[in-house]
Amino acid sequence: MATEQALDPSLPCCRYLLSALLAMEPSECLISHARACGGGSITEQVQQFILDHCLSTPGDFYAPYLKNFLKKLIAQVECDHGCVLDQFYELYAQYITSIKDDSLGKRDSRICKRISFLFPDGCSELQTCPHSRVLTFPLQCSINMLEGDTGCSIWPSSLFLSELILSHPELFSNKLCFEIGSGVGLVGLCLAHVKASKVILSDGDLSTLANMKFNLELNNLNVETGIQRNEDTGSVKCLFLPWESASETQLQDIMPDVVLGADVIYDPVCLPHLVRLLVILLNRKNMDSSCKGLSPNSKHENGEHYRKGATDRSDGIYKSVSNGWNGQPKEAPVAYIACVIRNIETFNYFLSLGDKANLNMEDLTDSLKPMNLLLYMQSYKQADIKLLRITSN
Repeated sequence: MATEQALDPSLPCCRYLLSALLAMEPSECLISHARACGGGSITEQVQQFILDHCLSTPGDFYAPYLKNFLKKLIAQVECDHGCVLDQFYELYAQYITSIKDDSLGKRDSRICKRISFLFPDGCSELQTCPHSRVLTFPLQCSINMLEGDTGCSIWPSSLFLSELILSHPELFSNKLCFEIGSGVGLVGLCLAHVKASKVILSDGDLSTLANMKFNLELNNLNVETGIQRNEDTGSVKCLFLPWESASETQLQDIMPDVVLGADVIYDPVCLPHLVRLLVILLNRKNMDSSCKGLSPNSKHENGEHYRKGATDRSDGIYKSVSNGWNGQPKEAPVAYIACVIRNIETFNYFLSLGDKANLNMEDLTDSLKPMNLLLYMQSYKQADIKLLRITSN
């Protein structure tokens, strides 16, 4: 082992392995990256890299997660008839004797994931590209999304919007950006990084809002609450905003240039409230007339009426454009909504409500693509995300 040359941490495969571990990707993902580092097998050289660069500060990781990874790593090397370094046996033995998995199912348990955006070579012209080509945000998240703590989880569409912001900073720099349903705050961190003139994040759940503020402070951002006019810029604002009770005056005071939303199209009951918010935020005049008919009780009628033709994007309601995203007058507010279509009926219902509210929805999925900055993530696929650009007619 002493004669082997150590792996270069700057190699893409090594960066992927380290980034995947920091982001707490599934163990199968880590094993796959480790194999790539060793040319198809987890060699002793790869194992030494994991010890020296990935596990050098074990106190910073969630111990049950590392225990599971070590178990699978050892089993994989042994299955391949390779030699497992003694340090891995020792580490695994420590975790077995000292760790209980009782906390895995607790709803209020938190872990720290580190999301790293890996910029490709040749992107030095981007203002957002750090010299090291790696931008990392630590985020406190929920352990178990299935227990209902969804607001403190990292959703695929928030990863997509973050890649979009970092890839196209010109759409967000020097603009007042407002996010609906901000979750852990990752999108807001990226907006602040590309120097949006003001960043306002919101959520309708108080525990999620508290966790979001913690994440912003964890990333050295000043956090302010409430919205006041003529404030100094430079801080991220956090706003408690339940969709169903948000007042028109409260929303009009925000006056955003850009509205963002990640995976907010999932609950049919909430969609009339979401569309009402978009109407007010995107149309600064005559809001009352635009919101007529957006009653939560209209779900069945609206959904059934639009469902027949909603997936036909040639009907003018849900437009597919090649470069229409830059054709809107610069001063007009615009919303970027990213989502995974989990239920086509719910998605069609959202489109029908937007049509009734005089919102123009354009499909930018094929025309405004972000760079692939999260290639190490096997749990996230950029191609699964639908991107809508919404403006007021």
